Amino acid sequence: MSRDHLTHDDRIRLASLKRAGLKQKDIAKELGKNPSTICRELSRNVTPNKSGYNVRIAQENKEQRRLLANQHFRKIEGNRKTKSYIKRKLKKTWSPEQIAGRLKLENNNISAICHETIYQYIYDSGKDLTKHLRYRKNKYRRRWGTKKREIERELAKKRRIDERPEKANQRQELGHWENDTVVGSANSGAIATHAERMSGYYLADKIERNSAANFRTATVKRFEQIPKKKRLTFTMDNGPETSDFELIEKDLGITIYFAYPYRAWERPTNENTNGLLREFFPKGTRFDTVTQRDVDRAVKLLNHRPRKRPGYLTPHEVFVKNCVSN
Repeated sequence: MSRDHLTHDDRIRLASLKRAGLKQKDIAKELGKNPSTICRELSRNVTPNKSGYNVRIAQENKEQRRLLANQHFRKIEGNRKTKSYIKRKLKKTWSPEQIAGRLKLENNNISAICHETIYQYIYDSGKDLTKHLRYRKNKYRRRWGTKKREIERELAKKRRIDERPEKANQRQELGHWENDTVVGSANSGAIATHAERMSGYYLADKIERNSAANFRTATVKRFEQIPKKKRLTFTMDNGPETSDFELIEKDLGITIYFAYPYRAWERPTNENTNGLLREFFPKGTRFDTVTQRDVDRAVKLLNHRPRKRPGYLTPHEVFVKNCVSN
């Protein structure tokens, strides 16, 4: 039983405790209810008797409130003309919103029925009416419902690239990585890729499916082999494969930042090196025929190819051997 719900027996005990002179907070404690529930119950049911509360009247008021709360359902069930109108329009593929709007128009802007009431009536009526809805898989959810709030909460958890350390922005120290995936055709697999910003050093692992779990497993396994001083931050894309980023942070003890959506240029090292990887695995390649050995061979060639930015040193020389250009 909810702490906010009072039964008939609860009301009888409340009346007795009220007559005994107990305060509201003490009554709430005795009944195991929230104090605000008792306060609301007493304020709703003030009576002229000595205690100021009458169980019979309180129960009647409660039943009346329940009737009023459910009254909007009877606006359809109790009106044969309206019910027939809704059924006819549903069969013509009208949406509940269109039906409600038309009712309002035909009744000179005065309508006691909203589209949410029509949706509820349809779902309560069963398959005979729900089969006419355009979307039938799930019950109707308000546009600004929990899904939108869930997305906003997830976005709020992400550190954006604006917060990234200046040394990472300026490529002044090793250990700042950019991360993404290269995807094979027809969902045939993917390659989890990581490019170090200062050296251009590249890591890549074949994953059977481009999922958050697979990306996390491959990333954690790979970076557990990298010294902690050379794995300081990640800057990730916003794809679904990165949704386990909090677990990656926990597993590796690393701080993760995110580029803004649709701004691939905020991760240029990774994007450019992924383009180089495509020389070995062009777009349209099925990755179910690609092995980790194939990936390792391509990555080795890239890491031993001189780059202009570090003075034509190779990424391997800068990252592994700590070479510095003159």
